[in-house]
Amino acid sequence: MRHIPTDLAARIESGAAGLCHAWIVTRSDGGRAGFTDHDRPLTVDGVVCSPSEGWTAGAAEAEVGGAAGSAAASGAADEAFDPARFDGATVDLWRVDWSEPELKVKLWAGRLARLTVADGAFTAELEGPAAALDRAVGRTYGRACDARFRDARCGLRAGAFPGESCDKRWTTCVARFGNGVNFRGFPHVPGDDFLAAVPVEGGRHDGGRR
Repeated sequence: MRHIPTDLAARIESGAAGLCHAWIVTRSDGGRAGFTDHDRPLTVDGVVCSPSEGWTAGAAEAEVGGAAGSAAASGAADEAFDPARFDGATVDLWRVDWSEPELKVKLWAGRLARLTVADGAFTAELEGPAAALDRAVGRTYGRACDARFRDARCGLRAGAFPGESCDKRWTTCVARFGNGVNFRGFPHVPGDDFLAAVPVEGGRHDGGRR
């Protein structure tokens, strides 16, 4: 449950609060940077938040807390903007009364999962604290191949089969690419169709393939 300062709650209820967003980014080297979608700098949580990069809030898929959650932010990026500086950074998103920035409430906290820059703008993809619980660790047993087409585990050369793609199925791997020896899936794992299977009449019943 979020703690909303009493004075801020009163201003929100009265309609007198002037609200904006502020992002506090803490880099892996311990450096902190602040950004806001307000039209002038604000000091939030001891960090001067600059409006120069024009950060704006994007969609949030889940609330902060136990849910994995994700959110997004975007803004302008000049030639000096270096995405590498933010590798491994954490992000705190605040809702702030710009007329009195000490009145604030934290909306979201997580890590910077991906930062892309294109055409003078950046997009930041943010992950909540429990997002790591949704990641698959190690291999999973499934019918489809879990290698990337033409990577080291796939075994096909990088320039092989130009313009082709792979649908990760055993039959495709064998018939189209002749690469069954490197198939990284389990094509004979029982699927939903196994539940509807019935004994075959006649023939040999030796436990082999259906």
